[in-house]
Amino acid sequence: MAASLKGVSLKSWPDIYLPPIGEVNFPVLKLNDSNRGLVEVATGKEFRLYVCGITPYDSTHLGHAATYLAFDLVNRYQRLSNRKVTFVENVTDIDDPLLERAKRDNQEWSVLANSQIELFQSDMSALRIIPPEKFVKVTDSMELIESFIGKLEKNGYLYQVDGDFYFSCADFLSSLPQSLNDSIRIFAERGGDPTREGKKHPLDPLVWSANVIGEPGWQSKYGYGRPGWHVECTAIACEYLDNEGTNPVIDIQGGGSDLIFPHHFMSAQIVKAALGRDFSDNYIHAAMIAFDGEKMSKSKGNLVFVSSLIKQGIDPMVIRWALLSGHFQQDREWNSKLLETAQSEVSLVRSSLARSEVFHAQSLVNDLITAISNNLDTPSALKLLVEWAKASHVNPSSNDAGLVSRAIDSLLGLAL
Repeated sequence: MAASLKGVSLKSWPDIYLPPIGEVNFPVLKLNDSNRGLVEVATGKEFRLYVCGITPYDSTHLGHAATYLAFDLVNRYQRLSNRKVTFVENVTDIDDPLLERAKRDNQEWSVLANSQIELFQSDMSALRIIPPEKFVKVTDSMELIESFIGKLEKNGYLYQVDGDFYFSCADFLSSLPQSLNDSIRIFAERGGDPTREGKKHPLDPLVWSANVIGEPGWQSKYGYGRPGWHVECTAIACEYLDNEGTNPVIDIQGGGSDLIFPHHFMSAQIVKAALGRDFSDNYIHAAMIAFDGEKMSKSKGNLVFVSSLIKQGIDPMVIRWALLSGHFQQDREWNSKLLETAQSEVSLVRSSLARSEVFHAQSLVNDLITAISNNLDTPSALKLLVEWAKASHVNPSSNDAGLVSRAIDSLLGLAL
């Protein structure tokens, strides 16, 4: 399989218009960083956001949706604050789980990947997620990944074991988020190979894997094979977001909390080794979604898919509301009661927005902005909105329905 051209980006999905909401003040966004606690985020004019994308073998379950929804709120808030946002998202369209699923279903891996990417794009559009400027497949990025690995080699952090190439990470382990023993255990649970003979350090991650017969591969100076997980993201993020003049390279590295270690930790160390700079100023992670009391996972077979809910006739805005009703950094549960409550509250707000007169709304808009600025406090924002909707039926006093409609559309992505 020939190497792909450098700089290829997928067409993502239709852009989302953010209606203006008038002369309002946007406080600096504060988010809970997984390493540093509550921080002020990117106060300058430019804002660079990288979010780890899907491995397209079963898209899009509610855990995916909750994560991308959280960073959509960040994107919206920074745009409304008059910052120039550059948002990049990758697609890990070559990985062991994808190959395993394709083999199980007797399907060509690339056909499976492309079908799930299309489904993901459709789900994101339905949920009104602002698309990334660059939506980049790993399989379209082999040249730039190879080039990035070359930086590790040049700086003396690359070595070979039986045709596979590893990043030598020993110089970059001072900030491990847990003990070394726990790190090795988690590394093994999440795709690492700490016990492989010939490695310099148990935590050294694979950056180029020699081809396995029967699996896809790409030609490179490191042989015929495919890249490792961590270096894929760093190469793509730095290709599209690094202006070579900033340290750190980007403002936010985002994803689910299951990526904190090893993926985001190792990505940061790889960039440091390759470029001599920090990767991201902030590491922001979304929590996990459970279903009827159990963690949602492919191994348990309890994934709830956005597309399935939509096929059942569930309004995507109800799905979005239901996900917003829990805080993005608190593990939470999806169940029928949550969905019923969301349907009821969406119906209430819609009925208020349809009225010729509603309760005065300017203070509501200001309070919504304050709630979002405070670590995306969407549960408080929705409670404020429900209280306003109830008041609008009891004490209508102004023609502010349009203001509220525009504000929740822009801030929360709720087109009601």
